[in-house]
Amino acid sequence: MPDAFTLTLIAISALTGALWAWRALHPRSFWWIIGYPITALNTRLTWRRVALGCGLTKKRQQWWFTTVPGAVASTGIVKVKRRFQRVAVDTKPFMWLPLPTRYGWRVTLHTLEGQTPADYSEAAEGLAHSWCVHAVRVSSPRPGRVRLHITRNDPLTTIAQLPTSPDLLKVTVGRLETGGPWVIDFRTVPHWMNAGATQSGKSNLANALIVGLAPQPVALIGFDLKGGVEFTPYEKRLSALATSRAESTDLLTDLITLMIERMGQCRTAGARNIWQLPELDRPIPIVILIDEIAELYLMADKAEKNEIAATSTALLRIAQLGRAFGLYLFCCGQRIGSDLGPGVTALRAQCSGRICHRVNDPETATMTLGDLDPAALVSARAIPAEQPGVAIVASQDGHWYRARSFHIPEQTAEDAANRHAHLTPTWVDLTTPINA
Repeated sequence: MPDAFTLTLIAISALTGALWAWRALHPRSFWWIIGYPITALNTRLTWRRVALGCGLTKKRQQWWFTTVPGAVASTGIVKVKRRFQRVAVDTKPFMWLPLPTRYGWRVTLHTLEGQTPADYSEAAEGLAHSWCVHAVRVSSPRPGRVRLHITRNDPLTTIAQLPTSPDLLKVTVGRLETGGPWVIDFRTVPHWMNAGATQSGKSNLANALIVGLAPQPVALIGFDLKGGVEFTPYEKRLSALATSRAESTDLLTDLITLMIERMGQCRTAGARNIWQLPELDRPIPIVILIDEIAELYLMADKAEKNEIAATSTALLRIAQLGRAFGLYLFCCGQRIGSDLGPGVTALRAQCSGRICHRVNDPETATMTLGDLDPAALVSARAIPAEQPGVAIVASQDGHWYRARSFHIPEQTAEDAANRHAHLTPTWVDLTTPINA
């Protein structure tokens, strides 16, 4: 008969093996039942020293029992007196109960006097290392409150398939580092700038947009300054495609004319934008995809100066006025810098949506993200080449995130374009109401 010690070892080994198998086979239920309670308890118990180590505590005067030396006894022993007096104590921010999420947990804190959410953002890396987690992100639901979003592991290592979006002009193109969906909503953020070097995932994101928008009642117009090699396979779903600067100039001129016509239609109906028009009178929204935007601004000789100026002006007018009349921009480029001309800087100012993949030069990252958040710029420069599709996104909620787009092969995007080719509106359709 085995003794009690042997039986205990066997029981512990069996329990450990069962827990390991549970975590490996069904990690979600293991997290909710076992992992989360342990994590919540550990977070609350370690919060005081973690906050102190990260510089999130404040000195406050509180009444406390202290010990002070007293008189020396005849035996030579120093007597100790206890006093109740006000002393400076390190006070930690009040923490609510941590709540579990799919990829970690979140917890709300009460800020101390003089603290702002920026103080917690600066301490986020220290908090992540203290709790041994992948990342800590900070948001502020209301004044005096800070919410920490903690992710245990990087959710961007595995990417699922592109889901179907039921909403017009909205596409879920990937996943945020918080585990939430990465959504590009042209109704909320009308114009986007997408920068990235070769093999960074920039073209994959454009493929995801085409797959997501192809089944929707929208028009897609392409500007492919690589001679058409990027967008020609999707031509059946494109209402127009320009593959050179001369063609781009003509197509931009036509788009300006179309925008002016819609402007007159809205003015006649007393509407501020096409979405205030009755559905039967509403024109078809247009998403303009531009690949290699730098090619629109590069000048080989002075003879091209006037053509570049006309192209730049037309593109800027669409960015400034197009949202109200159903024209939306998605501009891609490997190199985006102020040296391309003042038109690029003016266009950048109109693009509220910013996406920065891995880039080869710091100026492109600065051009894309530098005016939004310095911390986002640092994170963009740290994207490794081994993670294509990872980008820094200035989201529509006012924050920036690491994100990764779904992997969409060219063949998948081409199949989607061919499958929904019957939805492609002609140029005549674009000048008529959507249900006419």
